[in-house]
Amino acid sequence: MSDTHTLHAGAAALPAREYHLAHEPHPENGTALGFWLYLMSDCLIFAALFATYGVLGRSYAGGPTGAQLFDLTLVALNTAFLLMSSITFGFAMLCKQRANVPATLGWLLVTGLFGLAFVGLELYEFAHLIHEGAGPQRSAFLSAFFALVGTHGLHVSFGLVWLVVLMIQIGKHGLIRENKRRLMCLSMFWHFLDVVWIGVFTFVYLMGVL
Repeated sequence: MSDTHTLHAGAAALPAREYHLAHEPHPENGTALGFWLYLMSDCLIFAALFATYGVLGRSYAGGPTGAQLFDLTLVALNTAFLLMSSITFGFAMLCKQRANVPATLGWLLVTGLFGLAFVGLELYEFAHLIHEGAGPQRSAFLSAFFALVGTHGLHVSFGLVWLVVLMIQIGKHGLIRENKRRLMCLSMFWHFLDVVWIGVFTFVYLMGVL
């Protein structure tokens, strides 16, 4: 009986064990590596869509061709919006390096406005094509076109949501280490979308009107 009492008393005297860490460990450059892997998977998605368009881009099924449908002036304006958003994001990253929170948020806001203008013009183009009877069901060419351009537009839309959330986090917590890491990831994502769009503009629109 005394041995049992001694055992319980000794157990009570031991300090409580902690099975969690006060700060979650984060391997240096771990996020960058993981995000590069994600971008590589996105490259495969767009490569498949580009390949599909390359095969089906001349399958008009008696319907309108790219030369008849595409408004290069509108597309060039949309391209300028996206390229300008990439430049303003670069300015935001420079302000981040100087730990200037208001300037960083200001340039991110300008980036978001350019991105919103890009998505708005793309939706206008899609609505106009569908109104003209050139929807994705009209031909294999239009199916491939809507799939490729629409997937890029969805990426930009998700990027805008991410941008808004990140601006809220920066406004609340400032340019802490975690927010700097998130800014770096979003910067890579945004510039990646720029590169993809240059491919879309060249391969789909420019070659489509030739």
